[in-house]
Amino acid sequence: MTTLAQTPPPAEFEGYAMGAGGLVFVAIYLSSLLLIGWLGHRAKKNDSLDDHYLGGRALGFGVLFLTLYATQYSGNSFIGFVGNAYRGGFVTIASVLAMMAVVGGYFIYAPKLYRRSHRRRYITLGDYVHDRFQSRALTVLLVVLGIFALGNYVLTNLLALGKVSVVVSGGRVSFEFAVIVLALIMVAYETLGGMRSVAWTDVTQGIILLLSLALLAFGLFVHIGGPAGVAGAMAEARPTVWDPPAAKQKLTWLSTALLFLFGISLYPHGVQRVYAARDERTLRRSLMVMVFMPMVTTLVLVLMGVMAIGIFPGMEGKTSDRTTMLMVGRLVEELPALALLGPVLVAAVLAATMSTIDSALLAISSMVSNDLYRPLRPASSQAVLTRVGKATSLALMAAVVWVTILLKDQTIWRLMEIKLEVLAQVAPAVMLGVHWRALRWPAVLAGALTGTGVAVALTLGGFGGGKPLGFHPGIWGLAANVAALLIVQAATPNSGRTGIPQESR
Repeated sequence: MTTLAQTPPPAEFEGYAMGAGGLVFVAIYLSSLLLIGWLGHRAKKNDSLDDHYLGGRALGFGVLFLTLYATQYSGNSFIGFVGNAYRGGFVTIASVLAMMAVVGGYFIYAPKLYRRSHRRRYITLGDYVHDRFQSRALTVLLVVLGIFALGNYVLTNLLALGKVSVVVSGGRVSFEFAVIVLALIMVAYETLGGMRSVAWTDVTQGIILLLSLALLAFGLFVHIGGPAGVAGAMAEARPTVWDPPAAKQKLTWLSTALLFLFGISLYPHGVQRVYAARDERTLRRSLMVMVFMPMVTTLVLVLMGVMAIGIFPGMEGKTSDRTTMLMVGRLVEELPALALLGPVLVAAVLAATMSTIDSALLAISSMVSNDLYRPLRPASSQAVLTRVGKATSLALMAAVVWVTILLKDQTIWRLMEIKLEVLAQVAPAVMLGVHWRALRWPAVLAGALTGTGVAVALTLGGFGGGKPLGFHPGIWGLAANVAALLIVQAATPNSGRTGIPQESR
């Protein structure tokens, strides 16, 4: 066991730069994604929304678990979580519990929603909202919130792709070039085979993720002895690193867990995976295994970020988002036996990021074609709706690539928080809606509008340092959401389940 020596703040492109062999490995991996996309296209049974967006509702345990895993752990995890741990220290260990809370969120609504979706043949989150509440206004509002959150999700993960590519190429590949090329690859295989291609690529990506984490854990805990191995250097670089959290920080821990529970578990592409399960037993088994994955994923990544404090002191702001690649470069340099770690971890970061982006793209295109375009053109065939969805993917990716290049200096963690502040406002419609049969659409609409307004106002206004009393704006918004929902529900005459006549779809 050894301890990695402390080093001055890194130069602009310092970190793990791959050699020719590593570049070939990554090139083969990226080529395989295009091949899987083509195979998914060949396996399509028809041009229906059901087949393109849900893979025929036939995902078994292995595929469903790995696609849930690869989608939940993204570039946000490998880059954003590690950078946040470097900036925040040991208090960010609460991220592990927050990620476990996500699966708790699924268990609140997923089994009951699956049974309903199996009977009613839902494609999107909007299908459930419209069928349950019969309100076009509510459906459009929640679909727009979902699209905003997923657009932000694509943005943060494209940022991660660009930042990693710059470091591993030693600055030879520009941020802009990497983002554009990788975006084209994702659009290609996502539009070719839809959910089937996305799920199949997620299997490959999930396996690479698990292999890379095993190698990383070996390097961190065996070679440098875990946090204890660099304890002195951490204390010297940041004397407060061992300080217990203040009361406000503990409230922020709780807030983060709640934000993840009500936000991440309601990602529209996660909801679609609930629909796509082969049966309810498969869904439950996959979620039960997912509960334990933060212990072998988030924990390893957070500890790596904390340990980097003593090894690469002095990084600030956006520079700390390079912590992952800096640590990998140092581990490979210090321990030649870990030479495989570099290329595999780079592939893992690419895999985690791309699996998230393709899933988000698929969900957005389905909501645009099914929830926004279809009501305006009810006579459209399934093939036309599928083509509209594919065109949406292309247009959206082009727009997000442009915004990503403009915002490349933002930290990934903060952008991730912003989307969850808004997405959490969808939770009452789903989590209460599947259990509370008397819940009516005016109450849900009033709650969603109120909660979104509060969350946006607090976020833009920066009140309380961005987290009044330690709680995220999204949690304050959710509290206002539920309060408004209850008030309007109590004040609305009980004129049936929805209060308006059923609209055609």
